Amino acid sequence: MPPMPFTRDGRVLADSTLRQTVRVTVGGPRIRLRFSNAYGTTDLPLTEVRVARPEGGLAGVFPIAAGSSRAVTFGGRPGAVIPAGAQVVSDPLDFPLAAGAVVTVTIYLLAGADVAGGLTSHPGSRTRSYLLAGHLADHYASRSQPAPVEHWYLLAGVEVQAGDGACAVIALGDSLTDGRGSTTDGNDRWPDQFSGRLRSGGSWPGVPRPVAVVNQGIGGNRVLRDGIGPSALARLDRDVLAVSGARWLVVFEGVNDIGTTDATAAACEGVAADLVFGYEQIIARARAAGLGVYGATLTPFGGHELYDDPGGHREAARQAVNEWFRSGTRFDGVVDFDRAVRDPDDPRRLRPEADSGDHLHLNPVGYRALADAVPAGYFGCDEPEERTARVG
Repeated sequence: MPPMPFTRDGRVLADSTLRQTVRVTVGGPRIRLRFSNAYGTTDLPLTEVRVARPEGGLAGVFPIAAGSSRAVTFGGRPGAVIPAGAQVVSDPLDFPLAAGAVVTVTIYLLAGADVAGGLTSHPGSRTRSYLLAGHLADHYASRSQPAPVEHWYLLAGVEVQAGDGACAVIALGDSLTDGRGSTTDGNDRWPDQFSGRLRSGGSWPGVPRPVAVVNQGIGGNRVLRDGIGPSALARLDRDVLAVSGARWLVVFEGVNDIGTTDATAAACEGVAADLVFGYEQIIARARAAGLGVYGATLTPFGGHELYDDPGGHREAARQAVNEWFRSGTRFDGVVDFDRAVRDPDDPRRLRPEADSGDHLHLNPVGYRALADAVPAGYFGCDEPEERTARVG
């Protein structure tokens, strides 16, 4: 259950304003927003939503640029009720954004949500959001200080109308994709830096169209079983196949499946085999939807307090999975993240300069190494006809 901010009388975020910033990876003249009540068990009313440009164009800042605020509508109305377990999509809004721009989304909730019903959110956003009691307009004169929190609530995505030929690559992963160890408000997770490499153009010949990078990483996530959030197999339809413009998928998870398995030879051999089966299921389902699918090898965790084991059985499972990746699997290609960040003198461990300090997660230097490890030719135009994805 996520944290419940501004809770009173059995309601969360009642008569409260929530301001969040997110960065888009492609540019275009119009946007629309997605809001989620996927994990709520009661209806959630959104009273008012506005978008703006943050002051200075920076992520994680509270002030907005003067004159940039615009109202968001839902079927022409200023708000919407999100049914339990559902999403809502806003009306398209003329709001030009450049690739890599940051946008502010401000939500006011009068009634709030039923505490017992739960609140859909993303912990560990690596980006500051802000909470205020009351309607934001009531605070302009008093200059009330908002409460910062590294958490995203309710906002499931910002979609940009990027023109003909635009498409998206989805990064499906765990905390290593979610960006634990990256810089707060720095947007230097590996998908962020990968997107920057795509936009730079010089090192990506043959990518003439806008390619969005959608980060679908959840800290603690596993491929096979629910943990922190539903498993990759359980969330594939919503988080990958239903994404507008999805054309490619990069699968980079499995380390939590191995790290939470009993440290015995039999258990670790079993989880390695089960992971192969899980990856094959993801490949089959993504291919059926027309996506190209790439697999990323699992990075080292030697020295990690919880995952490393004296007998080396979990490391053997990681090596077995990586060998399956590299030895002609059914993936369309392999991204060798393991090779990019492992210590050449001790391949069980991360390179010291890439290690965040816990011997599992990377720092921005390490995430840059992952971004640089993605082969340039994977996202060009020459896709097999049978894998052509629908573009929304």
